[in-house]
Amino acid sequence: MKRFLRMARIGSEGLKLHPLRSLLTALGIIIGVGTVIYMLAVIEGRGAEIQERIKARGSNNIILRAKKPQDDTKASASRSREVVYGLTYEDARRIHDTFDAVDVLVPVRDVSGSVYSGDARCDTVVMATVPWYLEVSRGSLQHGRWFTDLEMTDASPVTVLGAELARTLFLWKDPVGLSVRVGSKVYGVIGVLESTVTSDERESIKRDRAAYIPLTTVRERFGERNVKTGSGSMDIERVELHEVLLRVKETQDVVPVADAVRTMLRRFHTNEDYEMDVPLALLEEAQRESGKAKQLFGSIAAISLLVGGIGIMNIMLASVTERTREIGIRRALGAMRSDITLQFLVETLILSVAGGAIGIIGGIAAAAIHEQVVDDSTTMVTAMSVVLAFGISALVGVLAGVYPAVRASGMDPIEALRHE
Repeated sequence: MKRFLRMARIGSEGLKLHPLRSLLTALGIIIGVGTVIYMLAVIEGRGAEIQERIKARGSNNIILRAKKPQDDTKASASRSREVVYGLTYEDARRIHDTFDAVDVLVPVRDVSGSVYSGDARCDTVVMATVPWYLEVSRGSLQHGRWFTDLEMTDASPVTVLGAELARTLFLWKDPVGLSVRVGSKVYGVIGVLESTVTSDERESIKRDRAAYIPLTTVRERFGERNVKTGSGSMDIERVELHEVLLRVKETQDVVPVADAVRTMLRRFHTNEDYEMDVPLALLEEAQRESGKAKQLFGSIAAISLLVGGIGIMNIMLASVTERTREIGIRRALGAMRSDITLQFLVETLILSVAGGAIGIIGGIAAAAIHEQVVDDSTTMVTAMSVVLAFGISALVGVLAGVYPAVRASGMDPIEALRHE
């Protein structure tokens, strides 16, 4: 250890003689390590943000949605017609009775309409659902309460407002206990939801601007048909359920249950008038894509570190030639070949370790600046990325210094002393 410390002191004194050259030599390592830290922080932050949004939809959930068949999207401009598509109450019953792995099933129906509060108006969607909706949707209440089983049974005229809809109609006043009008019917406001976070921004906006009403109330007051009028035409859509949310008991059963439900629906739907969303599959795909991105950018950063290592080797080779006479004097005074080798290895190690430390600080600073400058961006510096970058920088320094050190120690002392 004493020998190593002595070599470290001699090596550091040699680097201090040319501070600017030492700094420029370490610059490649600084840039490489900083790039590794910065890129991985951006990727980790983005990946974590996407995964949190997907998890907010429930990793044990399966989401079925009604989808209007492509053949039915071209309405005639001169006649009226009724289009029947989407999920049915019978579909929900079959799934509930067939799959024991599904512990919660939530039916949802959407009805377009306008919601009024005094002079305030918002064109939005009424989401008809059940008392246990929040168990699967992972939503939470900001104020008030959700509707009960009794209100569901009695088809009570009550509603829970999405966060954005409540702000639009009531500004910052608490609407719980007040009332709103949907169409010609009045509903008492019993609760307000927190803002929704999902992986789909449009879905988040829809849920934040929706009015939630018991499914029985909507069936009683709106019926099963939804009428859309246009210039010279009128479309009548009949959709029993626009969405069915399933929660599977065990995570490992999510994908098999999703495949089985898909097979069941194909048997009873001649047209593909539904689609399936499995957040767990999306989460696994996001994790795979994040891993690929880290490998890609890690490779790019590794090339930068390699370039820095080549720069260190080049400068150290020049330093060996420049200090030939010094090496000869040290050998003549009794220094062994291993002492010379260790001296130059220590110098390269100091350059790489110091460059790595500065690069880590720079990378963390760049990640923090990125988060402040780029809107809706999150960065995450992990301990693994710091250890990896620092370890690689030290390894590159050692490898880059081996050849110059061996070349220096292999010099003939007499020839070195003759060098001018």
